Amino acid sequence: MKTAVETIFVGRERAYNRRFLQMCGHYLVDPVACTPASGWEKGQVENQVGLVRERFFTPRLRVKSYEELNAWLLDRTIAFAKAHRHPDLRDRTVWEVFEGERPSQVPYRGRFDGFHAAPVSVSKTCLVRFDNNRYSVAAGAVGRPAEIRAYADRIEIRQEGRIVGEHPRCFGRDQTIYDPWHYVPVLARKPGALRNGAPFKDWVLPAHLDRVRRKLGTTPDGGRQMVNILTAVLSDGLPAVEAACSEALGEGVHSADVILNILARAREPARTMTIMTPDALRLRHEPAADCARYDNLRRAL
Repeated sequence: MKTAVETIFVGRERAYNRRFLQMCGHYLVDPVACTPASGWEKGQVENQVGLVRERFFTPRLRVKSYEELNAWLLDRTIAFAKAHRHPDLRDRTVWEVFEGERPSQVPYRGRFDGFHAAPVSVSKTCLVRFDNNRYSVAAGAVGRPAEIRAYADRIEIRQEGRIVGEHPRCFGRDQTIYDPWHYVPVLARKPGALRNGAPFKDWVLPAHLDRVRRKLGTTPDGGRQMVNILTAVLSDGLPAVEAACSEALGEGVHSADVILNILARAREPARTMTIMTPDALRLRHEPAADCARYDNLRRAL
């Protein structure tokens, strides 16, 4: 199993996978490998797996997410521990023994950041390929190498230490998973793609922004106006643009100029810079605003 062992030596000596050793170090686990050609060792592990499957996974579970599954398992294991006697200390339950040992236990360090990393190349269509599927990344990542981190439930694409794409993990084949926001910068050059581009099909936008899109769809230059509004999301954020669209619709207008003007007025004004005047440059005698001087000069002339 390459995810755990890279090389098998004599006896129980192994060269473990680097990420597997990092996980063991995180949870303070000392891995012990089975002996080659010793089927009884494998059978002992399988018996324990079968016991857990029968105890907690029968009948077969149906859940919507790993979070729901983990929460359900936590409740079941606690209920089991409270209801069954400890195998050695028969006068106490498993839960009571666990609570008694808790102060002496090593504190939980949190979840291990477990993922499979692989280098990928970003295509001209802002896509990376992993496990027979394609995932979109930010348009600015095109032309440079990236790293994909595959978790059990999601995919992260990183470039130079920053995330340029994140998607729920797809376990199908030959699927393309788009994030339309990755392609918004491209729309500045090709606004027509907003109507026919694959990333924008069935794009669900917030309510007021979607209303603006439908109203602009009836105007000759509505596509370009909508692109300008969507581009503002990259700098001002989606909540601010949605609020600007709501305010504009409340006034009975929906043009990009009005919405962008509302956004500009909503931005915080730039703070004025305070310059400290050195003592050597301070005036000892403040000039007096006396316009009568000009009258005196005129009389003198």
